[in-house]
Amino acid sequence: MSTHSAKIPERALGETVLGVGNPPLVRLAKDAIRRSLQASTIDGIFAAIYTNATGGVLLTNFLMDLGANVTQVGLLASIPLIANLMQPLGAYFSERVASRHWYCLGVYAPSRLLWVLLLVGLGLLHWHYIDAQTLILWTLAIALFSYSIGALGSAAWLSWMAVLVPKRLRGRYFGLRNSAANLTNLIAVPLMGVAIARWPGGSVEGFGVLLGAAIVFGTISLLFQNFMADVNPKLQHALTEPSHVLPAAIQSGVEAESDASEPEKVQFPDVWMFLIYFSSWIFAFSLSAPFFNLYMLDDLNLPISQVTLYNSLMAGANLLMLLIWGRLADRMGNRFVLAIAGIILALIPPLWLFVGTDSLSIWLWLPLLHVAMGGTGAAIDLCGNNLQIGVAPLRNQATYFGWIAAAAGVSGALGTTLGGYWAEHWMQGGLLGIFLLSSACRVVALVPLAFVREHRDLSLSQLVQVFSSAAKSIQSEG
Repeated sequence: MSTHSAKIPERALGETVLGVGNPPLVRLAKDAIRRSLQASTIDGIFAAIYTNATGGVLLTNFLMDLGANVTQVGLLASIPLIANLMQPLGAYFSERVASRHWYCLGVYAPSRLLWVLLLVGLGLLHWHYIDAQTLILWTLAIALFSYSIGALGSAAWLSWMAVLVPKRLRGRYFGLRNSAANLTNLIAVPLMGVAIARWPGGSVEGFGVLLGAAIVFGTISLLFQNFMADVNPKLQHALTEPSHVLPAAIQSGVEAESDASEPEKVQFPDVWMFLIYFSSWIFAFSLSAPFFNLYMLDDLNLPISQVTLYNSLMAGANLLMLLIWGRLADRMGNRFVLAIAGIILALIPPLWLFVGTDSLSIWLWLPLLHVAMGGTGAAIDLCGNNLQIGVAPLRNQATYFGWIAAAAGVSGALGTTLGGYWAEHWMQGGLLGIFLLSSACRVVALVPLAFVREHRDLSLSQLVQVFSSAAKSIQSEG
């Protein structure tokens, strides 16, 4: 825990303040901020292990071992996106409680424990009470309910973190938190892949054992949220109210973050343009992203241990680049970083057309593709999250997060479902044709980003100055 906190500058922590008037209502001291950020980082580490077992390549491989087809794999990938439709409802409920912590615990605990039912299903399969196709449907149903329940807490959690993380620290902190989670992925995913492939009872049984362990880790992660400073949503609403109308009932408790010297510059057109950009990007990205693993496992017939190794390379690149993207976003703005990363990611899907099962592809091109996807994907995850926080008004912030996530969920689910269906029934070239279509759609999706205004954006001359000073710094160090 201390290792992570050492990377957070003392002066950047400052003192988080919420409220109006002089003096402010309540202050959240440096120690409380530091403890909250450390606990959130550890929470992310344990949650990463749970997430890898209940999604991604391991769950995809599990369904394929049971005999799932392309459409079913595409449906699995679309479920987390469909579940985002629950986020506005979750945001509505979360604004009517008095504690972010207890609301998130009440949502995430049952959503994670629901996967115990899959262990029951595996037992029934082992004893021949159900067949493999029934277990595939069982798995899809569990995933749908688990992700849907979890989505009820997503907006509340993001709003909670927006309060606890000082604005000037968001790029660096979320980069640090995501790096810790990706380091966990880098280590855990290949180990789990090898364990499943070599399990004496077979890969299906091996997945069940690892799923049980992952549920335990997911539960442990929630325990660390107890060390995070709780926030009453009404305190966030207080930021937008004049001091003379603040109810006495909300003038106590842990306060959220607000830079009193920095007025809110969010405007509704920015929210709408971000919504259009984000939904378009998720649709374009989802057309192909869930099928890269499927292409390697099915079309190229690569073993699960090798595919998880490539995924670990992607996590490693994500880990290395997160802090760099975070610092770059703090200096140049999130929109600039999103544009650069988006262009790179738009060029990647066509490169899969040149991948085969020859030694050059196995040992060079596939690792390079995953490194490129992981390194640039880090920028999309980090800066997309930060820009979303930046454009959402402070009042009813969780509600805005919920609606943005719901819109993105619909577009992402549509992209994944259409990608799987088209690849199997319509698109010439199958998955490779979908990769080309996804590339074109990604380019188009970047257009609305040009119309999202971020008050920290730098002008062209300022960008040139930043690059010039960075080049001089590198030259002087050399």
